[in-house]
Amino acid sequence: MLDFMRIACAVPEVRVGDVIKNVEDICGQIKEADTVGADLVVFPELALTGYTCADLFFQDTLLNAAMEGLQKVMDCSADYPGLTVVVGTPVLLEGQMYNCGAVISAGRLHGLVPKTYLPNYNEFYERRWFSSSADLQVKEVPAALLGLSGGDIPVGRDLLFRIGDGSLLGVEICEDLWTPLPPSTLMTLNGAEVVVNLSASNETVGKRSYRRQLVKHQSAMCSCIYAYASAGCTESTSDLVFSGQSIIAENGEILAENKNIIDTDYLLVQDADLGRVRAQRRKNKSIKDTVSLYGGVNPVRVISVPGVGFRSDGTLYPLDKLPFVPSTRETRQARCMDIFQMQVAGLKQRLSVIGNANAVIGISGGLDSTLALLVAVEAMRQLGRPVSDVYGITMPCYGTSDRTYNNSWELMRTLGITAKEISIKNAVSMHFEDIGHDPSVHNGTYENSQARERTQILMDYSSTVNGIVVGTGDLSELALGWCTYNGDHMSMYGVNASIPKTLIRWLIDSIARMPEFEASRAVLEDILDTPISPELLPPDAQGKIAQYTEDLVGPYALHDFFLYYMVRYSFTPAKIFTLACRAFEDDFDAETIKKWLKSFYRRFFTQQFKRNCMPDGVKVGNISLCPRGDWRMPSDASGRIWLQEIETL
Repeated sequence: MLDFMRIACAVPEVRVGDVIKNVEDICGQIKEADTVGADLVVFPELALTGYTCADLFFQDTLLNAAMEGLQKVMDCSADYPGLTVVVGTPVLLEGQMYNCGAVISAGRLHGLVPKTYLPNYNEFYERRWFSSSADLQVKEVPAALLGLSGGDIPVGRDLLFRIGDGSLLGVEICEDLWTPLPPSTLMTLNGAEVVVNLSASNETVGKRSYRRQLVKHQSAMCSCIYAYASAGCTESTSDLVFSGQSIIAENGEILAENKNIIDTDYLLVQDADLGRVRAQRRKNKSIKDTVSLYGGVNPVRVISVPGVGFRSDGTLYPLDKLPFVPSTRETRQARCMDIFQMQVAGLKQRLSVIGNANAVIGISGGLDSTLALLVAVEAMRQLGRPVSDVYGITMPCYGTSDRTYNNSWELMRTLGITAKEISIKNAVSMHFEDIGHDPSVHNGTYENSQARERTQILMDYSSTVNGIVVGTGDLSELALGWCTYNGDHMSMYGVNASIPKTLIRWLIDSIARMPEFEASRAVLEDILDTPISPELLPPDAQGKIAQYTEDLVGPYALHDFFLYYMVRYSFTPAKIFTLACRAFEDDFDAETIKKWLKSFYRRFFTQQFKRNCMPDGVKVGNISLCPRGDWRMPSDASGRIWLQEIETL
C-alpha cells in the first residue's frame, strides 16, 4: 500500500446569493476533481451562497435555496463514489444559524461541522448572523427537517470522518485556525490525519504570507495533512477583496499553492503522503504524550464514510531524486553553510574539552577527507589557533593515482597545514609476508590491510603530536558498511558521520566559495571532478584510477534515496522501489533499481555491527545511524523479510 491520497482545493466563481449558479459550478468542479482522480475535494466557506451575503442570511429564501442546493450537491456526488466532498453552507439548527462544512459522498450527507470561532472585529461581523458550535445543543438532526434526503445527520464540532483507507478527516472553518487552540489541534490528538479548512479570508497586505505560515505551522505541530481553500475574487463585494488562496501542506512542508495573487475558478490538485504522517506520529512520542494528556479534552464521534479506498497512486507527489540536497542553489548554499558550521562547532568542542588537542587527518585527495580537512582548518581558525595545528598525512600505496596524490599535496599546501607523507607500501608488503598473503591476490585481505595500516599510522602519529584522529567516513558509507572494520571505520571523532555522499559534493562546492578558502578553490574544484574510489587496487597503465566505488557498491544517488525513505519514514521496500522508479526514470531501469535496492538492504542488515561501535560524530540532519542517538538495531538482526519483499517486485 502506497498510502497516498489526492486532494483537490476547489475555488468556484461564486456569485453572491445565486445558489443555483453556485451549485452548477460546484457540481462541475466535483466532476473535474473526480476526472483527475481526487479522493477528497474541499470548497471554500459558505460556497453554496457566498460568504458576503451579510443580512441576506436572515432571508428564508436564501436558506431554503441553500438546502435545495445542498441536496443537488448530494445527488451530484452519487455519480462519483470514490470522492469525498466538503462544501460550505449556512444551516438553520434549533432556530439558530450555523456556518457549516458539509461532508458528502456517494449521494449522502454524512455530517455537518459548524464553525467554532466567529470573528467579530475589524471588517468581520459574523456573530450578527451565526452562532458558534459551542452553542449547539443537539448531536444530530433529522434530514427531513432540513429538507434533505436520508436519515439523521450528525452535527457538531466533535465529528471526525473515516474515509478512504481508514484515515480520519477533520473539518474546521477559517477563523478556527487563527486561534490559540484551533479545533484541528484537538482533532489530530483524537486521530485525524487530514484536516480541511473551508475559508473566506479577505486579502490585505502581507496576509497571504501569514496564512501560508499558519497552514504550514499547523501541519507541522499536528503532524498532519492540511488542505486550505479560500473564497475567490468574485466574493469581492463592497469594501473587501478576496484572493482565492489555496494551500496543501504536510508535516510542515507546503506541497502546493495556487500561483495567482488574486484568483478564482480553479482546482488545485495535489497528492499527499499519509505514510509520512504516520511515520512521524509513530516516532515522535511527544505527540503520543500530548494525546495522553489532552486527547480526552474533546471526545469525538467517528463517522464512517462508505466508499472505495484512496485512488491516488502518488504520481502527483513532489519527489526529489536527491532528498538530502536542496533543489535550488540559494537554499542549497545556505543549508551547506549551516551544516559546515555545525561540523566545525562539534569538532571545536571535542578539541577544547580534551585539552586543546591537535587534529590529525588522513588525506586521500577524495571528497570525504577533503571535507573533514576543511572542517578542521575552520575549527582551528575559530579557536584562534594556527592552522598548522592540523596535521594532514597522505599515505600512498598500491592504488594511489597521480591525480589524487597531487591533489592531496596541493590541498594541504594551499591550506597551510602541517603536511606529511608516509608511504605504506613497504609496511603492507611486510604485513602480507607475515600473514602469508599473496599480494597478487586482490581480495578483501589485500584491500583491508591497507585501510587498517593507514588507521594504525594515524592513531600512533596522533599520540606524538598531542592530537586526535578526525574521522572522514560519511553516512552513506556507514549505511552500506563500506568501510574496513577498525580501519577507516575508526577514529576519535567523525565530522562527516551524518552527511550522505550526495550532499558532500555540494558542501565542498559551497565551502570553496568562501573567501577564507579562495587559495584552495582550484584544487577543490578538481577534487570535485575526481571519480569516487577507495584506491585500494593498483591504477591503470596511465596512472589513472582503476577502481570505482559506484561500480562495486552501486550508485550513491540510489543508495541515499533508499536510506532516506527507509530510515526517515520506515517505508516498505515496495514503496521505496515505486518511488525510486519514478524519481530515477531517466537514469536507471527498474531491474537496475531492484538490483541495487536488494544490495542496499543486504548490506544495511549485515553491516550493523560496524555501526554499533562507531565513534562519536556530529549530527547535522534528520537521519543519523549513531547507535547512541538515532538508530538502534541488533547486529544480528535478519533482513530476510525485507529481501523477500524485494524479490516479489
